[in-house]
Amino acid sequence: MTDHPAEQPVVRTAHGPVRGERRESGVRFLGIPYAQPPVGELRFAAPVPPEPWAGVLDATAYGPTAQRRPLAEVTFIPEPSIPGDGTLNVNVFTPDPSPDAGLPVMAWIHGGGFLAGSQASPWYDGAAFNRDGVVVVSIGYRLGFDGFGWISDAPHNRAVRDWLLALEWVRDNIRRFGGDPDRVTIAGQSAGGAAVLTLLGMPRAQHLFQRVHCLSGPVSQVSTAGAERVGRKLAELGGVEPTRSGLSRLSEEQILDLQKQVSSLSADTDTDTDTDTDTGTGADPEDALAGLASLISKSLPFAPMVDGDLIPQAPLDALAAGVGADKELVLGATDHEFTMALHPMRDRLATAAPAGILIGCGVDEAVATAYVTDHPDLDTADLVGQYVTDHVFRTAVARVARARGAAPTWLYRFAWRSPVLGLATHCLDVPFHFDCLDAEGVTAVAGAEPPKTLATDVHGAAVAFIRDGRPGWTPHTCGAPVTRVFDTRSSDTGDGYADVSALLTAPAPTSDDARLK
Repeated sequence: MTDHPAEQPVVRTAHGPVRGERRESGVRFLGIPYAQPPVGELRFAAPVPPEPWAGVLDATAYGPTAQRRPLAEVTFIPEPSIPGDGTLNVNVFTPDPSPDAGLPVMAWIHGGGFLAGSQASPWYDGAAFNRDGVVVVSIGYRLGFDGFGWISDAPHNRAVRDWLLALEWVRDNIRRFGGDPDRVTIAGQSAGGAAVLTLLGMPRAQHLFQRVHCLSGPVSQVSTAGAERVGRKLAELGGVEPTRSGLSRLSEEQILDLQKQVSSLSADTDTDTDTDTDTGTGADPEDALAGLASLISKSLPFAPMVDGDLIPQAPLDALAAGVGADKELVLGATDHEFTMALHPMRDRLATAAPAGILIGCGVDEAVATAYVTDHPDLDTADLVGQYVTDHVFRTAVARVARARGAAPTWLYRFAWRSPVLGLATHCLDVPFHFDCLDAEGVTAVAGAEPPKTLATDVHGAAVAFIRDGRPGWTPHTCGAPVTRVFDTRSSDTGDGYADVSALLTAPAPTSDDARLK
């Protein structure tokens, strides 16, 4: 290490040395492989640790990303697509790359509906966490069909296996970067939030982390039968057998085109879904409503699969059975995640009956009627969008908290309304979590002067939780629910999710109703 200038420190990992770049906040090491490139024979295989290298690996630029095409969904995070085969890589941001530093660690899993997203986003830079004594690791993983698609002779849940191998890399290497492998918090937003909830409910992941921080993360899974149906359809459309050899005949571009075609298919009639899927919020109301209906009906073809092996049971069932009960959990959502999804066609929907639209999207008639009555001040576009927000995101918070019972759980709401958007929308909380208000793209969604005090509150709570296991407010329990509300002036309230969860629960059918059905 003495042979390298101070601004380019070298750390020796289990597979070989890597050269980083020193900054004011610490040192960053970018694009470190935790697995061999998933190409050729490894394309649809479980991830394999990298071959050792002898020379010093230059880790001063972001590595390839699995994202090849960003989605046109309701998200504002700048997430670059970087070409290359070695997409299974991590970025490490550390205040002090010394083996004896013993600093807490946040391992970040990005969102993107399991179809897109990039570990190279400037919003995921760990500088502010480094400033506050936390090591950050951002993880790249396989997306879409390559990561989650059913193939008859391939291992299921390949992307989930990517997460596990990346966390094993953290366990085996992070001490060399100044981190403590016994103080790891897994965190993620949207699909990344769904990912960390999946890991929280997986027995085989429990030894790899101590805490979980979930931002806007719905409970997300598909059944094996649902995944198989979509996988077979994709292969059929591609004119190949649903096997590794058959699907390997299709190029990456062909797979991307085909997975877009099958994304309109319901993977499972009882599938919980993440929200970064393309909602079709363009100029065509029919496309937009079809996209929202897919969210309401919980149809996401590519997501973690309950395979009975790696994922033995659905996350909520696992949490209710006590899996992960020894882990501290912080989770919450923004108040208006997808409320603005139909804004481009607000005028065209102005005369439409909102209850009729909800019913047409598969919502129980009694629930739709009650929801419209409970939201008299919203026009049709906002009401339908708010229903998606409540149904997909906010009820998930209540369900997870309820399943966890007395396990240590803290709830929050991000309620600050952007002066640009007028709402607390999906992804708006991320730059406050990372305290990166000066990063690319933030002012476009948060205004020219986003409140620094709010970033101090949100980021400070994350740091306190990662460091000490306590974010700074009273934990949620079934007997005394408390929710932190992050706003211009943050405060605590009662259970901020129970009412919406109750409102969206269909009443039990009466005997007459049962006969009619």
